[in-house]
Amino acid sequence: MSLSIGIVGLPNVGKSTLFNALTKKSVTAANFPFCTIDPSVGVVAVPDARLDQLAAMSGSEKTLPAIVEFVDIAGLVKGASEGEGLGNQFLANIRGVDAIAHVVRVFDDVDITHVHGAVDPMHDIDIINLELVLADTQTVVKRLSTIGKDVKAGNKEAVILQSALEKLLVTLESGKLARAARLDEKELVQVKGLQLLTMKPFMYVLNRKSTGFNVHEQPDERGIQLKSFLEDAGAYWVEVDASVEDELKDVHWDDAQEFRREFGIIESGVDELIRTGYALLNLISFFTTGEKETRAWTVEKGSTAPTAAGVIHTDFEKKFIRAETTSWQELLEAGSWNSAKGSGKVRTEGKEYLVQDGDVIEFLHS
Repeated sequence: MSLSIGIVGLPNVGKSTLFNALTKKSVTAANFPFCTIDPSVGVVAVPDARLDQLAAMSGSEKTLPAIVEFVDIAGLVKGASEGEGLGNQFLANIRGVDAIAHVVRVFDDVDITHVHGAVDPMHDIDIINLELVLADTQTVVKRLSTIGKDVKAGNKEAVILQSALEKLLVTLESGKLARAARLDEKELVQVKGLQLLTMKPFMYVLNRKSTGFNVHEQPDERGIQLKSFLEDAGAYWVEVDASVEDELKDVHWDDAQEFRREFGIIESGVDELIRTGYALLNLISFFTTGEKETRAWTVEKGSTAPTAAGVIHTDFEKKFIRAETTSWQELLEAGSWNSAKGSGKVRTEGKEYLVQDGDVIEFLHS
């Protein structure tokens, strides 16, 4: 299941540094705008302690984590929707991802240039959101201008789409993101193909500096406005010191943890970011485990057992008979699959069963 999160933001806010830390993959990260032109893609393992525990229990030869793709997209600037700063290319790159991680610089540092001369998180957020809204407005207006013929012909799908587009245009012209529009299920289906930028799930990544002045940690008006925005929007957000995490990407885990403690960092901001991105995409993990391998598989929350089986192999979904499942905790407590089965901890589930996060499953198929 290939899902991707685009890392966006203004130039020089730490996007490429964060991408380096996320993927342990070298991309250009310099102190000047537009150092990244082509998007870099990194496949990132979702941190999950349950996976390692299950692998140890089973004595697995291989351990395969769930994954999420992160795409490093070059910095957007004011006027991107009109083609400024290679805007058309960058907006196209954003259109191709499933969700957006908006990196926002929250630290003051005279040695690191800010594209607008001063650090103001809400100003930065407003610029990016406005450019995405303007780009979506262009898309909606263009589609509205071509749909009239189908509506007059009585095409039911076109009628639904026109209604959705009109609602979206009102929302976008008021400066709001497209996802704020109140669309019903049929309308949502019809607008999906437009790939509107502001319909995508958003999360905010606050790039802080562990030894610096971070505006959201001070009685600073800039920080107060930012926190108020995040709370009012009910937004997903995480804090990351991208510079520290980049420095630690090749350091042994124990040494990295000790270094973080010295800086007062409780856990890896990168790990928290990956897990938050996984939740943002409405994803959960189920496991298969045995001597050959223990693996985390990705499905959307609310998926049925046959759908989950199809993630492993399409034939498993078509030929699904039943699933035998238990929770990862109960399996570890039992010590083995056979012990869990013998003590009645393994349940038999049918086609209607909704897979739960942390299920360990064996699928039976014809």
